[in-house]
Amino acid sequence: MKERVYVEKVLSGNTSAFAYFVNNYQRMAINIAYRICENMQDAEDVVQESFVKAYKNLHTFRLDSKFSTWFYRIVFNTAVTFTKAKMWVIDDEVESVAFDLSSDLDASTKLDMNETGEIVSHVLSKMPKAYGLMLSLFYLEDNSIKEIVEITGLNNSNVKVMLFRARGMFKELITRNYPELYMEELI
Repeated sequence: MKERVYVEKVLSGNTSAFAYFVNNYQRMAINIAYRICENMQDAEDVVQESFVKAYKNLHTFRLDSKFSTWFYRIVFNTAVTFTKAKMWVIDDEVESVAFDLSSDLDASTKLDMNETGEIVSHVLSKMPKAYGLMLSLFYLEDNSIKEIVEITGLNNSNVKVMLFRARGMFKELITRNYPELYMEELI
């Protein structure tokens, strides 16, 4: 495993080897932090603090684990502590979420958003933080259910339920606001 080599280099004194982790995990770390903090400057601060924590505590990292799972857990905990929010209090009624994105976007803006990635990011930003984070971790970062459990501290069943609800909410948002893009195979 490539990560193990870099961990061992850093632990043996080659501090510049830590750049490997920054280069490979910064983008997703900012995504996770932003979904929790809802502010880019705060998210960047959280990620910077998380990298410092990871560097200082690298000696506690178990070499048989994935660095990304361990690091994203640090990011998650740091972001939650930073915001001091109870983000996991979610109403069971998906209908209570405002599905109408059209108030945020006029017709010309919808036409200008021709990139699917931009639309996906926009839809994720309109979802409750926890649901957007679940979809990002699972689909965008390709984490397994087990890895998401480790990152968030939720149990296996909760992660599966949240992913199920998040998929339904995402599908509803896409079909209501971007019916021309909706394809059953993507959901």
